[in-house]
Amino acid sequence: MFDAYPKADPALERTAALLADARSADEVVEILRLTARRIAGSDGIAVVLREGDTCFYAAEDAIEPLWRGCRFPLDACVSGWAMLHDETVVIPDIGTDPRVPRPAYSNKAICSLALVPIGAPEPVAALGAYWCAMVLLDPATLTRIETLARQAGEAFARLEDEARAPSGAQARQTEAAS
Repeated sequence: MFDAYPKADPALERTAALLADARSADEVVEILRLTARRIAGSDGIAVVLREGDTCFYAAEDAIEPLWRGCRFPLDACVSGWAMLHDETVVIPDIGTDPRVPRPAYSNKAICSLALVPIGAPEPVAALGAYWCAMVLLDPATLTRIETLARQAGEAFARLEDEARAPSGAQARQTEAAS
């Protein structure tokens, strides 16, 4: 019988708690690196940060090296496309999609991918999941990846808000000066 109410995902719940306690953007990236591959059930993941007009592949967990440490123009890679369009990208066969830059993938054992933008209202990052076989991504897996990206977006937004807010001492000094 079909269960109308999906069961809670313990891995996503643990990751949400870790992200809620993260104290830096680097910590958010590291939490994603350590958890996303298992949650996605993929052969690899990458955490891609938006830096102006470029994508920075900040972290990865994969069966072979991907692009960690590399930068690409936003308009020259699928991660950038996901961020620029604020839209999830699912590509079952990378050989058939014009958004995939062939040279960057030519020596990679990647056949399928999903890229999800992180952050709102404007994405600040993307989470990529990669598979070595052609995969028709099931809705439950895509929902887990998108949920993880939303949780990471909330963590990045919270950290940004905390960075903009005056500290307790600064607030007291400002209040005393008034």
